[in-house]
Amino acid sequence: MTPKAANKNPEIEALVTSLRAGHPRAIGRAISLIENGSTAARHLLSACFPYSGNARRIGITGAPGAGKSTLVDAIAKQLRAAQHTVGIVAVDPTSPFSGGAILGDRIRMQSHHADPDLFIRSMATRGFLGGMARATADVALVVEASGKDTILLETVGVGQDEVDVMRVADMTVVVLVPGMGDDVQSIKAGLMEIADIFVINKSDREGADRVVREIRAMQSLASSHPVWVAPVVKTVATTGDGVASVMETIDKLAAWLNESGELQTRRALAWQKRMSEMAREELVRRLAVQGLDAAVFAQHAAAVSRGEEDPYELIPRLLERAWALHE
Repeated sequence: MTPKAANKNPEIEALVTSLRAGHPRAIGRAISLIENGSTAARHLLSACFPYSGNARRIGITGAPGAGKSTLVDAIAKQLRAAQHTVGIVAVDPTSPFSGGAILGDRIRMQSHHADPDLFIRSMATRGFLGGMARATADVALVVEASGKDTILLETVGVGQDEVDVMRVADMTVVVLVPGMGDDVQSIKAGLMEIADIFVINKSDREGADRVVREIRAMQSLASSHPVWVAPVVKTVATTGDGVASVMETIDKLAAWLNESGELQTRRALAWQKRMSEMAREELVRRLAVQGLDAAVFAQHAAAVSRGEEDPYELIPRLLERAWALHE
């Protein structure tokens, strides 16, 4: 199917054709347009959308130091050995100096640099919370449109609040490591709820079996018992031990997601959340066109902080004025 949006812009059409052929430079340029908020980004994403929805998206999350990048690297090697095409989107911390990604994941995955069927992109969080960058979902869509059949999404590693990966990935692997203090504390709250698979990495360390027991104890205490109970797999990613078991578990999970209809349910919910975000962004954009940009809000904010304006009355009034101008 030829996307109509691409036909309106020859440059976008050419770019999509090139990235569909799997050219790394074209994929990288398309991602840069998205990250930089280019006006062409919407047409680019619209042109890529018909080619999305077929890849398996695997989120890899967990606390800093758990070995997520090493595990992603080991999983990618297994996938490539099985002739899968792979895209890796790794969210790195934002540099306090340049505002860009520190690119630690690219440094740790240099062994793949000459593989044309494996694409790696590091992204900066740019202050966005939840373990994902704001544009991660759109970047994953572009990588998928380039023909990659498996997308690995590695989060930045911010801790218990790192749950936004659910909005991008079809399945979530939570990576834990023994010996990082209170192991129960590290797996409760958000991470416990989002895990489809628990991986105890660096399991050659003392305390790995205790972490496994604690996870299973918490699962037995859960108020609801879903059909899929997250399995616990032990690995030593640096040596590759246990990675084959992780892949077998991922395959079993993928089969269950498809057979149960859960995959479609998850994707529909993810799109509902993403479309709400897209609507908010479009609203902000249209308000800026009508003169309600950041500078105007800054002026009103200063007045509100001095008690000269009531924000609860101000916002409805500004919106009414903007819509009146729009009409």
